[in-house]
Amino acid sequence: MKRSILMLAMFFTLSTAFTSCREVNEEEDEMEMEGEEMEREMEGEMQEMDDDMDNVEEDIEDAANDAGDAVENAANETGDAVEDAANEVEEEVEGDDDY
Repeated sequence: MKRSILMLAMFFTLSTAFTSCREVNEEEDEMEMEGEEMEREMEGEMQEMDDDMDNVEEDIEDAANDAGDAVENAANETGDAVEDAANEVEEEVEGDDDY
């Protein structure tokens, strides 16, 4: 009788140990899957940030080009205005002015 009770107790102990190990493995698998999911999310976030930085770089370059064009246009218009003023002064001095 003692032997059968000891055998049942040993069987119960082993089955409990195997069951608890299996539960730990399942928890570890869940944690690993969550970690991998977080890693994929982080990679996606990093890719989005990289794309945003590329867009900012392009926007800054476009703004610099626009500013350069505006300065060039302003310089040309100023040069034209100075030439027109010089021509008017010259005409006034020579007496060819219509006024």
